[in-house]
Amino acid sequence: MRPRPLVVPAAVSVALAALVWLACTPARFVNYDTEYALLWGNDLVHGRTPDYSVAFAPTPHPLATLVGALGALVGTGFGEGLFEVLAFLALGVLGWLVFALGRAWFGTAAGVVAALVVLTREPVLSYGVRAYVDIPYLCLLLGALLVETRRRRAGTPVLVLVGLAGLLRPEAWLFAIVYGLWLWRGGALRPVHVALIAGAPALWALSDLAITGDPLHSLTGTRSTAADLGRVTGLQHVPSTLPRRLGEILREPVLLGAAGGGVLTLWRLRDRAVLGVTAGVVAVVAFCVLAAAGLSILTRYLLGPAAILAIFCGAGVAGWTALARDDPWRVRWMAFSALTVVALAAFAPSQVHRLRSTRGALITQTHILDELHDLAPQTAGLRCPLTVPNRRAVPQLALWTDRRPAAILSAQEHGRYARPAFVPASPAVAEQFVLDKGDLDRTLPPAPGGAPTARGRFWLLFGGCG
Repeated sequence: MRPRPLVVPAAVSVALAALVWLACTPARFVNYDTEYALLWGNDLVHGRTPDYSVAFAPTPHPLATLVGALGALVGTGFGEGLFEVLAFLALGVLGWLVFALGRAWFGTAAGVVAALVVLTREPVLSYGVRAYVDIPYLCLLLGALLVETRRRRAGTPVLVLVGLAGLLRPEAWLFAIVYGLWLWRGGALRPVHVALIAGAPALWALSDLAITGDPLHSLTGTRSTAADLGRVTGLQHVPSTLPRRLGEILREPVLLGAAGGGVLTLWRLRDRAVLGVTAGVVAVVAFCVLAAAGLSILTRYLLGPAAILAIFCGAGVAGWTALARDDPWRVRWMAFSALTVVALAAFAPSQVHRLRSTRGALITQTHILDELHDLAPQTAGLRCPLTVPNRRAVPQLALWTDRRPAAILSAQEHGRYARPAFVPASPAVAEQFVLDKGDLDRTLPPAPGGAPTARGRFWLLFGGCG
């Protein structure tokens, strides 16, 4: 009896998620942006209007806020645990999807190489462990590509997945439009498809309108925050930053394999490669559109193109297996494969070092947050504003102490600590617990006078009001 279609992918995804969890444990925590999604979801569940205008608030992603609301229905602790579990599951699903696409396009060996590449990239694991929405977004997008690969012009299921992705990241809107044009050219576009294409941007705008009164708040607010943080923005910076950001994710040997794999597959396996190339081009164009709109040029916004390139790296290493045995390019391709494998092996030690360093940093940040969580109840009954070193801990403490984020002050912005205050126990903790690298350029004010009421390994708590 053959297993049901979803049983094997689900089992493989869970197994990969477990392996990633074992490799990263005890690192696990919810990042600043996603913590706000949980905070805003908690507000909705309790009948409060989420505060999108608080200083340095992240972009509100409607689907993430909905998941936050579902978690908040059970409790704050459950909501954070839910995001942590989903983070590792998303990494497992990502590994399986990259393998499945690589296998469908260029063969099983190419899929295995591509999955190994993706799940050993330091930025992918870093963003995944910290529960950024970019990994689930990428899973939805790659899932849509897999559906289309297996059944051309599949229509509704593809647009449902892309629509859900469009409630996490706006780049998916361009994918939906391009796919709609593809359906229209084939005479397969239906009214339901048009509704699905328009659904994600419409729901996002309606969500902003309902919360802030401005349907474009996510665009204007994100652009304003990027300016406040001094982020690199603008289309003119894309040519210089895009290759560097992709290199940060994949590293040089993978880019070599992807370049060769892309050329060779377009030359000898064009029908297999065209969907992946198209998806990669659309992903880069979408990135350029965001840059032109004044949004930040961030590494994680290029995880989509990086995943596609990883699949083409798999093709560069193993795509020759899809050629006929008498094909004259088979031996040449094998030679390029050997070169790529040697380059990957040569860079393996540095990649392992990067992964170990990132794991150590994530574990330290996990311990810092765990101790902050343990100390937070000691301030829960106080009516006065709470002071923290910077904005990094605002959404967590707002949840843990049942405060509004506006009632939690940043010592760096206000120039002083006022009780109750959480003060880093050492300069090393202050350096590791920042929201933005620019925070390192601003000196923290001295701690409040008197002895701390609680002292931990990472934090000093100065209780009372004043």
